[in-house]
Amino acid sequence: MRQIILDTETTGLEPKQGHRIIEVGCVELVNRRLTGNNFHYYLNPQRDIDEGAVEVHGLTAEFLADKPLYENIAEELFEYLKGAEVIIHNAAFDVGFINHEYSLMGSDHTDMASWCEVTDSLHMARKMFPGQRNSLDALCKRFEIDNSQRTLHGALLDAEILADVYLMMTGGQNSLFADEHQTDTVFEPKMLDKNRQLLPVIKANSDELEKHAERMEMINKASGGQCVWDKINQTAQ
Repeated sequence: MRQIILDTETTGLEPKQGHRIIEVGCVELVNRRLTGNNFHYYLNPQRDIDEGAVEVHGLTAEFLADKPLYENIAEELFEYLKGAEVIIHNAAFDVGFINHEYSLMGSDHTDMASWCEVTDSLHMARKMFPGQRNSLDALCKRFEIDNSQRTLHGALLDAEILADVYLMMTGGQNSLFADEHQTDTVFEPKMLDKNRQLLPVIKANSDELEKHAERMEMINKASGGQCVWDKINQTAQ
């Protein structure tokens, strides 16, 4: 299973106003493991960069002046993404810019969703955590992922962070970096020594049982008689 985590930085917010991509960053996952086969370019947009955008990512026209044009890396990017599941946070933004870049070239690749599968991790997060903040920073805080290096947005750095977030959202793997020679571990069942010391069984005392009954009654009232523990207890009796 090949997945690509992708992020872009741009000169502004709207491609229809002539804004361009100035950085593309991707990391590759195969079977939920980082491969190191990353894709990263800074790009010369051949136009000014909005002041507000510079405050977000720190990329200036002077820094990008000697970088390649999008058309110089377009086919390489297409081949890298083609056929993969591409995971993007707020996918509509990045996909809109990528489609626009290919459109400016007169390319046939103007519908990204037709040559790779696009998954929006922001949409996933909103379904998992409705009504909560689901920015990349908020998700890092929720999953206790270190994003202290993210003083400014950067496409490759954000793609690496999003990969960590995505793995936590979809399975709880907490380490992206595995030894390249590591194989899946098979755990054999371990038989316990029959002569081992038995664990003590400590039963609730009368005071604890009374407090438990009071709490269950409170929960049952608050839930309109839907306390599951109370129903199980009645069935057991």
